[in-house]
Amino acid sequence: MTSNAAELYKRIQKNPDHTQALFRQALQDPQGALEAICDLGASIGLPVTKEEIKEHLASLDDENTKQWLIKARGGL
Repeated sequence: MTSNAAELYKRIQKNPDHTQALFRQALQDPQGALEAICDLGASIGLPVTKEEIKEHLASLDDENTKQWLIKARGGL
């Protein structure tokens, strides 16, 4: 399912509405953001677990993701 996490991340990045909504939620409720990502994945046929999301984000080496994680790290 790791490939699902990567594909889901790509799709979220391409959709500014998803990106903004998840970022705002992560600032207020990081665990809720993880649940929302899992729900989104399931709804579009890319099921992922919270652990798979965390592993994928940890594997990325881009500055935007690192900044997002720093701000939302409470639950991630």
